Amino acid sequence: MMPARSTMRDGITVGLIAYASVAVFYSVFDLLATRGSLYTVNLLGKAVFRGLRDPGVTGLPIPLDLTAIFWYNALHLLLSLAIGLIVVRLIEQAERHHSQATLMLIVIVAGFVVTILAVGWLTTSIRPVLPWWSIVVANGLATVLAGYYLVRRRPGLMGRFFAFAG
Repeated sequence: MMPARSTMRDGITVGLIAYASVAVFYSVFDLLATRGSLYTVNLLGKAVFRGLRDPGVTGLPIPLDLTAIFWYNALHLLLSLAIGLIVVRLIEQAERHHSQATLMLIVIVAGFVVTILAVGWLTTSIRPVLPWWSIVVANGLATVLAGYYLVRRRPGLMGRFFAFAG
């Protein structure tokens, strides 16, 4: 069992890794689509904080709204940190109470699915520029990179976790 300070640090690090990997993914995604690296986050910020609901605007050049971009990034960072802290706490719960490992694994996987569905539902109005596959890949990348960090940080985690869940 890790000390509480280590749990907090790991949760924050997992959240930061997830946040950064999604942000970098969409920057690269937008650059490859020749839209500029802040296109998607600009649209998301406008959708969340400015009420953008007209999918027709996605085909037009859209000026950057730095305030919406800032607030969207702040929201994304806070949510990523919260998810990171929750996931690390669930993993520790599974390590402490072996009989709950299967349930914790189900909760983590369900959280991944719910996150993708929630993002997909909330971004329906900009689906032409934010396809489902990109939401799955961005969140999958975040999960793999954050999971890699945890496995490196906690040697034997995968073996212990799946032995408990098995």
